[in-house]
Amino acid sequence: MELDLKGKVVLVTGAARGIGRTIADTFEAEGAVVAALDLDSAQLQELSHPFVCDVSDSAAVTATVAEIERWFGRIDVLVNNAGINAVGAIDEISDDLWDRCFEINVGGVFRMCKAVAPVMKRQGSGRIINAASFAAIIPSVESAAYAASKAAVVQLTRVLAGELGPWNITANSYAPGMIPTSINGFAEMDQDAQSRLLDTLSLRRWGAASDVAELLCFLASDAAGYITGALIDVSGGKLATQIPARAYERARS
Repeated sequence: MELDLKGKVVLVTGAARGIGRTIADTFEAEGAVVAALDLDSAQLQELSHPFVCDVSDSAAVTATVAEIERWFGRIDVLVNNAGINAVGAIDEISDDLWDRCFEINVGGVFRMCKAVAPVMKRQGSGRIINAASFAAIIPSVESAAYAASKAAVVQLTRVLAGELGPWNITANSYAPGMIPTSINGFAEMDQDAQSRLLDTLSLRRWGAASDVAELLCFLASDAAGYITGALIDVSGGKLATQIPARAYERARS
Protein backbone atom coordinates (compact mmCIF):
# COMPACT_ATOMS: atom_id res chain seq x y z
CA MET A 1 0.00 0.00 0.00
CA GLU A 2 1.42 3.36 -1.03
CA LEU A 3 0.73 6.14 1.48
CA ASP A 4 1.55 8.75 -1.18
CA LEU A 5 2.41 11.73 1.03
CA LYS A 6 4.58 13.34 -1.62
CA GLY A 7 4.09 17.10 -1.69
CA LYS A 8 1.71 17.14 1.30
CA VAL A 9 2.34 20.13 3.57
CA VAL A 10 2.69 18.81 7.12
CA LEU A 11 2.96 21.08 10.16
CA VAL A 12 4.61 19.44 13.19
CA THR A 13 4.88 21.16 16.59
CA GLY A 14 7.64 20.30 19.05
CA ALA A 15 9.70 19.12 16.07
CA ALA A 16 13.23 20.00 17.20
CA ARG A 17 13.95 16.88 19.24
CA GLY A 18 12.67 13.56 20.56
CA ILE A 19 9.57 11.97 19.08
CA GLY A 20 8.71 15.22 17.30
CA ARG A 21 12.01 15.19 15.43
CA THR A 22 11.46 11.59 14.34
CA ILE A 23 7.94 12.49 13.18
CA ALA A 24 9.28 15.39 11.10
CA ASP A 25 12.09 13.30 9.61
CA THR A 26 9.74 10.41 8.78
CA PHE A 27 7.25 12.64 6.96
CA GLU A 28 10.12 14.19 5.01
CA ALA A 29 11.37 10.71 4.08
CA GLU A 30 7.87 10.02 2.70
CA GLY A 31 8.20 13.05 0.44
CA ALA A 32 6.11 15.49 2.47
CA VAL A 33 7.00 19.16 2.92
CA VAL A 34 7.41 19.59 6.68
CA ALA A 35 6.94 22.93 8.43
CA ALA A 36 8.72 22.27 11.74
CA LEU A 37 7.71 24.35 14.77
CA ASP A 38 9.52 24.58 18.08
CA LEU A 39 10.94 27.00 20.64
CA ASP A 40 14.44 25.52 20.26
CA SER A 41 15.71 27.60 17.37
CA ALA A 42 19.20 26.00 17.35
CA GLN A 43 18.10 22.38 16.82
CA LEU A 44 15.21 23.51 14.65
CA GLN A 45 17.60 24.96 12.08
CA GLU A 46 18.70 21.44 11.16
CA LEU A 47 15.29 20.87 9.58
CA SER A 48 14.31 21.97 6.08
CA HIS A 49 11.55 24.45 6.92
CA PRO A 50 11.99 25.72 10.52
CA PHE A 51 9.56 28.08 12.23
CA VAL A 52 10.23 29.28 15.78
CA CYS A 53 6.88 29.42 17.57
CA ASP A 54 5.55 29.24 21.12
CA VAL A 55 2.27 27.31 21.06
CA SER A 56 1.20 29.03 24.28
CA ASP A 57 1.23 32.41 22.48
CA SER A 58 -1.96 32.94 20.46
CA ALA A 59 -0.53 35.81 18.39
CA ALA A 60 2.59 33.81 17.54
CA VAL A 61 0.55 30.77 16.52
CA THR A 62 -1.76 32.83 14.29
CA ALA A 63 1.16 34.62 12.64
CA THR A 64 3.15 31.42 12.09
CA VAL A 65 0.24 29.51 10.54
CA ALA A 66 -0.46 32.47 8.23
CA GLU A 67 3.20 32.53 7.20
CA ILE A 68 3.20 28.80 6.47
CA GLU A 69 0.08 29.16 4.32
CA ARG A 70 1.72 32.03 2.43
CA TRP A 71 4.88 30.02 1.84
CA PHE A 72 3.29 26.74 0.76
CA GLY A 73 -0.25 27.68 -0.25
CA ARG A 74 -1.94 25.08 1.93
CA ILE A 75 -1.67 22.94 5.08
CA ASP A 76 -2.66 19.32 4.59
CA VAL A 77 -1.70 17.84 7.96
CA LEU A 78 -1.33 19.26 11.48
CA VAL A 79 0.53 17.14 14.04
CA ASN A 80 0.22 18.59 17.55
CA ASN A 81 3.19 16.91 19.18
CA ALA A 82 4.42 19.69 21.50
CA GLY A 83 3.86 18.98 25.18
CA ILE A 84 5.38 18.98 28.66
CA ASN A 85 5.23 16.70 31.67
CA ALA A 86 4.14 17.75 35.16
CA VAL A 87 4.79 15.48 38.13
CA GLY A 88 3.37 15.96 41.62
CA ALA A 89 0.81 14.68 44.08
CA ILE A 90 -2.47 16.61 44.06
CA ASP A 91 -1.72 18.22 47.44
CA GLU A 92 1.82 19.17 46.41
CA ILE A 93 1.76 20.31 42.79
CA SER A 94 1.88 24.07 42.37
CA ASP A 95 -0.80 26.11 40.66
CA ASP A 96 1.82 27.43 38.25
CA LEU A 97 2.92 23.95 37.13
CA TRP A 98 -0.70 22.79 36.78
CA ASP A 99 -1.57 25.85 34.70
CA ARG A 100 1.56 25.55 32.55
CA CYS A 101 0.80 21.89 31.80
CA PHE A 102 -2.67 22.77 30.54
CA GLU A 103 -1.40 25.90 28.76
CA ILE A 104 0.93 23.80 26.59
CA ASN A 105 -0.71 20.38 26.37
CA VAL A 106 -4.30 21.53 25.85
CA GLY A 107 -4.05 25.22 25.05
CA GLY A 108 -1.34 24.61 22.48
CA VAL A 109 -3.49 22.05 20.68
CA PHE A 110 -6.48 24.39 20.83
CA ARG A 111 -4.55 27.36 19.42
CA MET A 112 -2.98 25.38 16.59
CA CYS A 113 -6.29 23.78 15.60
CA LYS A 114 -8.07 27.13 15.76
CA ALA A 115 -5.50 28.68 13.44
CA VAL A 116 -5.28 25.76 10.99
CA ALA A 117 -8.99 24.88 10.73
CA PRO A 118 -9.91 27.84 8.44
CA VAL A 119 -7.07 26.90 6.07
CA MET A 120 -8.26 23.30 5.86
CA LYS A 121 -11.88 24.40 5.46
CA ARG A 122 -10.93 26.52 2.45
CA GLN A 123 -9.18 23.50 0.96
CA GLY A 124 -12.05 21.14 1.71
CA SER A 125 -9.66 18.60 3.25
CA GLY A 126 -7.17 18.05 6.04
CA ARG A 127 -5.81 15.81 8.77
CA ILE A 128 -5.40 16.83 12.41
CA ILE A 129 -3.42 14.42 14.61
CA ASN A 130 -3.03 15.20 18.32
CA ALA A 131 -0.63 13.72 20.87
CA ALA A 132 -2.48 12.26 23.83
CA SER A 133 -0.82 9.69 26.09
CA PHE A 134 -1.41 6.31 27.66
CA ALA A 135 -1.95 8.43 30.80
CA ALA A 136 -5.24 9.55 29.22
CA ILE A 137 -6.38 5.91 29.35
CA ILE A 138 -4.90 4.82 32.69
CA PRO A 139 -3.14 7.52 34.75
CA SER A 140 -0.25 7.06 37.14
CA VAL A 141 0.15 8.24 40.71
CA GLU A 142 1.47 11.84 40.78
CA SER A 143 0.32 12.46 37.19
CA ALA A 144 -2.91 14.39 37.88
CA ALA A 145 -1.99 17.44 35.78
CA TYR A 146 -0.45 15.52 32.90
CA ALA A 147 -3.11 12.81 32.75
CA ALA A 148 -5.96 15.31 32.99
CA SER A 149 -4.43 17.46 30.24
CA LYS A 150 -4.02 14.49 27.90
CA ALA A 151 -7.57 13.28 28.61
CA ALA A 152 -8.73 16.77 27.65
CA VAL A 153 -6.85 16.44 24.34
CA VAL A 154 -8.76 13.23 23.58
CA GLN A 155 -12.14 14.91 24.11
CA LEU A 156 -11.07 18.03 22.21
CA THR A 157 -10.07 15.80 19.29
CA ARG A 158 -13.48 14.12 19.25
CA VAL A 159 -15.21 17.49 19.15
CA LEU A 160 -12.94 18.53 16.27
CA ALA A 161 -13.87 15.36 14.39
CA GLY A 162 -17.53 16.26 14.66
CA GLU A 163 -17.20 19.95 13.86
CA LEU A 164 -14.81 19.58 10.92
CA GLY A 165 -16.22 16.48 9.27
CA PRO A 166 -18.37 18.45 6.77
CA TRP A 167 -15.13 19.81 5.22
CA ASN A 168 -13.54 16.35 4.83
CA ILE A 169 -11.18 17.05 7.74
CA THR A 170 -10.39 14.16 10.06
CA ALA A 171 -9.15 14.52 13.65
CA ASN A 172 -7.55 11.71 15.63
CA SER A 173 -5.38 11.38 18.71
CA TYR A 174 -2.71 8.86 19.61
CA ALA A 175 -1.51 7.48 22.94
CA PRO A 176 2.18 6.58 23.07
CA GLY A 177 3.14 4.28 25.91
CA MET A 178 6.56 2.93 26.79
CA ILE A 179 8.81 5.00 24.53
CA PRO A 180 11.95 6.24 26.32
CA THR A 181 12.32 10.01 26.06
CA SER A 182 14.06 12.78 27.97
CA ILE A 183 10.70 13.54 29.60
CA ASN A 184 9.99 10.09 31.09
CA GLY A 185 13.57 8.90 31.71
CA PHE A 186 12.71 5.21 31.20
CA ALA A 187 16.11 4.39 29.73
CA GLU A 188 17.92 5.90 32.74
CA MET A 189 16.07 3.77 35.32
CA ASP A 190 17.87 0.86 37.01
CA GLN A 191 17.33 -2.58 35.52
CA ASP A 192 14.82 -3.71 38.16
CA ALA A 193 12.64 -0.65 37.58
CA GLN A 194 12.84 -1.11 33.81
CA SER A 195 11.92 -4.78 34.17
CA ARG A 196 8.84 -3.96 36.26
CA LEU A 197 7.64 -1.56 33.58
CA LEU A 198 8.35 -3.95 30.73
CA ASP A 199 6.33 -6.61 32.56
CA THR A 200 3.21 -4.52 31.88
CA LEU A 201 3.63 -4.81 28.10
CA SER A 202 2.16 -7.47 25.82
CA LEU A 203 5.13 -6.78 23.52
CA ARG A 204 7.85 -6.81 26.16
CA ARG A 205 10.19 -4.19 24.73
CA TRP A 206 10.52 -0.45 24.74
CA GLY A 207 8.77 1.31 21.91
CA ALA A 208 10.59 3.53 19.43
CA ALA A 209 9.75 7.00 18.19
CA SER A 210 9.48 5.48 14.73
CA ASP A 211 6.52 3.36 15.93
CA VAL A 212 4.62 6.61 16.51
CA ALA A 213 5.85 8.34 13.36
CA GLU A 214 4.81 5.48 11.10
CA LEU A 215 1.30 5.46 12.59
CA LEU A 216 1.00 9.20 11.98
CA CYS A 217 2.04 8.83 8.35
CA PHE A 218 -0.77 6.33 7.92
CA LEU A 219 -3.31 8.60 9.65
CA ALA A 220 -2.19 11.48 7.41
CA SER A 221 -2.71 9.45 4.24
CA ASP A 222 -5.77 8.84 2.07
CA ALA A 223 -5.75 5.25 3.35
CA ALA A 224 -7.04 6.56 6.71
CA GLY A 225 -9.73 8.79 5.21
CA TYR A 226 -12.55 7.03 7.06
CA ILE A 227 -10.92 7.15 10.51
CA THR A 228 -11.83 10.14 12.65
CA GLY A 229 -12.49 10.85 16.32
CA ALA A 230 -10.32 7.88 17.32
CA LEU A 231 -7.77 7.49 20.10
CA ILE A 232 -5.15 5.02 18.90
CA ASP A 233 -3.04 3.23 21.52
CA VAL A 234 0.66 2.93 20.56
CA SER A 235 1.90 1.25 23.72
CA GLY A 236 2.88 -2.30 22.84
CA GLY A 237 -0.29 -3.57 24.46
CA LYS A 238 0.38 -1.99 27.85
CA LEU A 239 -2.13 -3.53 30.26
CA ALA A 240 -4.11 -5.03 27.35
CA THR A 241 -4.42 -8.05 29.62
CA GLN A 242 -3.87 -8.52 33.32
CA ILE A 243 -0.23 -9.45 34.09
CA PRO A 244 0.97 -9.97 30.49
CA ALA A 245 4.34 -11.11 31.89
CA ARG A 246 2.75 -14.51 32.55
CA ALA A 247 2.77 -15.21 28.83
CA TYR A 248 6.53 -14.70 28.75
CA GLU A 249 6.94 -17.00 31.77
CA ARG A 250 4.92 -19.68 29.97
CA ALA A 251 6.91 -19.19 26.78
CA ARG A 252 10.18 -19.78 28.67
CA SER A 253 8.95 -22.97 30.37
